[in-house]
Amino acid sequence: MSSLSRRAFLSASVAAVSVSRMSALQAVAKPVRKAQIVITFDLEMSRMYPRKEMLEWDYQKGNLNQETKAYSLKAAQIAKELGGVIHFFCVGRVLEQKDVQWLKSISELGHPIGNHTYDHVNVWATEPEKTQFRFQRSPWLLGGKTAAQVIQNNIRITTEAMQQRLGVKPDGFRTPGGSSAGLDQREDLQKLLLAEGFPWVSSKYPRHKYSPPDVAPEVEIYESILSAQQTAQPYVYPTGLIEIPMSPISDVGAFRTSHWKRKYFLKSVELCIQQAIERGEVFDFLCHPSIMYVEDPHFETVELICQLVKQAGDRAELVGMSEIARRYGEQQP
Repeated sequence: MSSLSRRAFLSASVAAVSVSRMSALQAVAKPVRKAQIVITFDLEMSRMYPRKEMLEWDYQKGNLNQETKAYSLKAAQIAKELGGVIHFFCVGRVLEQKDVQWLKSISELGHPIGNHTYDHVNVWATEPEKTQFRFQRSPWLLGGKTAAQVIQNNIRITTEAMQQRLGVKPDGFRTPGGSSAGLDQREDLQKLLLAEGFPWVSSKYPRHKYSPPDVAPEVEIYESILSAQQTAQPYVYPTGLIEIPMSPISDVGAFRTSHWKRKYFLKSVELCIQQAIERGEVFDFLCHPSIMYVEDPHFETVELICQLVKQAGDRAELVGMSEIARRYGEQQP
């Protein structure tokens, strides 16, 4: 789709949002602070990509293929040229691969890289064998550890691997997967992350409606996403750990779950960023290059986000996650 036709489509779609919702947005006072927009890439393989029968990635989340690595590096270069930044989250097992120069290059371009655990473990799991598919197939890898020990070790060795192979410390932590409750009921996990040196986490993904597979999303779907976006704002846990939620809709939900066309995804991204700018809020764009190199091979989403922020002038900025955490941390007593 050409830039002009895409913009016309998006403009028409924005106009289609209910009058009551648009009136509410217009009634919001001009924000006293900039909207903070962040692009995040989770560096892991995704089931059903590049082919639907590809399920083995569940056991090899960190075994990135060449296409995923090339897409990540190119996206980093494009964002840099457009004055933006991408916050990457690394599954530690990728650092076992012979060549990690592509990831070093991303770091050298100035893009932050966070910890995403070594094997893409489920940090909410309470049984060791349920922390990752890999351990169900190969339970001897658990070595008699409890679930908490498996999770802590997975986080810790990723930090060590990043320091040894990349020469950088992880910039923040994102949980594999997300929960609508984040870590609200898991003080143990909050304290674990703080003990491992992480002042912030990205673990919450708000609930919202999904369109049925292969069906164009109706206005109510976009409205549900916009409503969920308002609940995806940073906050601080009682322990002092800062939560920076992931914003809907992710590429997993859009493409793998609902089988959206790219134009629907671009529309959702633009609507959410427009709302974030109007309200002076945070928008944490979540995607996976292992999906995006198939669904968005020409980097339209990254370019769109950078362009929207640039057009907003002093009302918005493209930042890394730690900049968001600093702003919300400074608001606390």
